[in-house]
Amino acid sequence: MDWLRRMSLKSALFTMMFLGLTFASLLSIGVFYGCILLSSTIAPSGIMFDIHSSPPVTWLPKPSKQAIAIANIVSILQIILPILIFTIVILLTTSLFYRIKLKDPLHILKSGAERIMENDLDFMIPTSQSGDELGELCTAFEKMRESLLVNSRTLWRQAEERKRLNAAFAHDLRNPITVLKGTVKLLRKGIRDEQTITRLENYTLRIEQYIESMSNIQRLEQVPVQKKKLACSLLRAELADTARILAPALSCEITVPQERSVEIDHGLFMTVAENLISNASRFSENTLQIHLQICGSSLLLSVMDDGPGFPGELIRDGPKPFGKMEENAAHFGMGLYSCQTICIKHGGKLVLKNMDTGGAKADAYFS
Repeated sequence: MDWLRRMSLKSALFTMMFLGLTFASLLSIGVFYGCILLSSTIAPSGIMFDIHSSPPVTWLPKPSKQAIAIANIVSILQIILPILIFTIVILLTTSLFYRIKLKDPLHILKSGAERIMENDLDFMIPTSQSGDELGELCTAFEKMRESLLVNSRTLWRQAEERKRLNAAFAHDLRNPITVLKGTVKLLRKGIRDEQTITRLENYTLRIEQYIESMSNIQRLEQVPVQKKKLACSLLRAELADTARILAPALSCEITVPQERSVEIDHGLFMTVAENLISNASRFSENTLQIHLQICGSSLLLSVMDDGPGFPGELIRDGPKPFGKMEENAAHFGMGLYSCQTICIKHGGKLVLKNMDTGGAKADAYFS
């Protein structure tokens, strides 16, 4: 039956119906002539001619009423049996066609659809062994399930990240609001020295920066990835310009693959590069190293400095929104978190580590 399973639905149905009808035809012809022979045996009539007998012509005896009745029944069966044979063969052929070609794929598709309707995507739809249209449909159904699972996990991750972001935003916003409340109380009491006005301005600006950071993260999550082919030499020139602007006092070493090109989102890549270089320049003492290399199907951007290194908590838990490495009102700890968001959006990841020789290293992977 394997040769039938490998056929298309149309070819298999045509082949099985042709074989079934051929068998039914041969069987019907046999039954038809068998009934004629049986009828003539039960109720013979007419004359029998034999040249070796004398006389050569013999009149057959008249059959009895019972024999005639049986012969009539056989004559009726002679018509009914071929019709019945064709009907049974067609029913058996369609039943066999269903069992061989339709039963397993339909069961696979039905059970898969039921689990998907129950929001259960953590399973695998078995590929039908048949190479027909339903087998291809099962394969397409499995690809659809994988896409739904990836999208579901992405949405779940985004929802969790949004919760973390909102929680961190609310937590970090408490201190500026508390200070502003205290400043308002002082103003109500008539205390309007220069320090009070300066504090009011600084913390108002700080809240504005918080809100701007939140807006930037939300915009990054909504920006589509638009890849295009870029020469590594172009990326090297842009990395050099970025390092010269953001870290003018540091000795910078840049290495990139020669005469190679990559397909990435240019804007997202440079956003990550700018954030990593800016972060490294704040903690580096003398040197800054930027390496670009191709690792399999990913582009790896490594930024290394000779500073004190990343805190152990940051390496262990990863970047968090508003997770500051130092108390500085000008930086809210969103740079590394933004880089991580972009890398994941680009099908990669962000890996933070401290080097054995001292200093920090940030590896940004882009698919």
